[in-house]
Amino acid sequence: MTETFKHLIVEPGGEVCRVTINRPRDRNSLNSELMAELTRLLDHQEQTPTRAVVFTGAGDTYFIGGADGIEMMQCNGEKAKAFSSRIQDLFLRMEASPLILVAAINGLCFGGGYEFSLACDLRVATEDARMGLPEVKVGLIPGGGGTQRLPRLVGFGRAMEMILSGKLYKGSEAANMGLVNMSVKQAELMEGVTDLLKPILRQPQYALSLAKRAVHAAKSEPLEEGLKAEGEQFSRCFDHNFFPDLMIRQLKEGTLETTADISGLKEGGKK
Repeated sequence: MTETFKHLIVEPGGEVCRVTINRPRDRNSLNSELMAELTRLLDHQEQTPTRAVVFTGAGDTYFIGGADGIEMMQCNGEKAKAFSSRIQDLFLRMEASPLILVAAINGLCFGGGYEFSLACDLRVATEDARMGLPEVKVGLIPGGGGTQRLPRLVGFGRAMEMILSGKLYKGSEAANMGLVNMSVKQAELMEGVTDLLKPILRQPQYALSLAKRAVHAAKSEPLEEGLKAEGEQFSRCFDHNFFPDLMIRQLKEGTLETTADISGLKEGGKK
């Protein structure tokens, strides 16, 4: 069954699905309805052959221009906390997805929009895109995980400076700072995304998903617990035959030197 969305333009393309955040009259901003649609999108795409989802913004001006200001201005303290929880839950859901998520930042990307990109696995920005967490300029602080994810990405000192100043950074500067993986010319955005994904999508999907899960443990767990999580995900690789089959083929082809007796080995890693 084909899913339909009010605020998303979904373009399936085999392994890679392109999704456009489509609220151009509202800066492509994140409201509760759009958050629910994004969760539903992930639920659906995870049941398809899709391996990566690339997000971009409708129009040429905004990627995602923050969280929806009209919705937020109606909040009191209690409602603001609930709104923060909804957006945080979405971003946690994105990080938990086995799919590789890419933010193709094609314009202004600030506040909740940059927090959205932080919840993606990879970020590609145009050279003239601008991004950051300027919430303090309007008397707020980041509420979608920016105070937690940004220090883990660029370090405590740089994150503190960015959040306290509210400064926005152009794509080329952001790439040098590590805020995005790479920056490209406007016309080359999707080509840049393709180049970034090409070596990744050569790898078995289960390994990508397990690696993603292990890396995220580094952000949320102390070292000892993170190592346990890594060991658990490493062990799950052996639920699949990819590695032993590869080793057996290389041994039989003579491309892997060993003194082991391989005469009894069969594809599938079993004798």
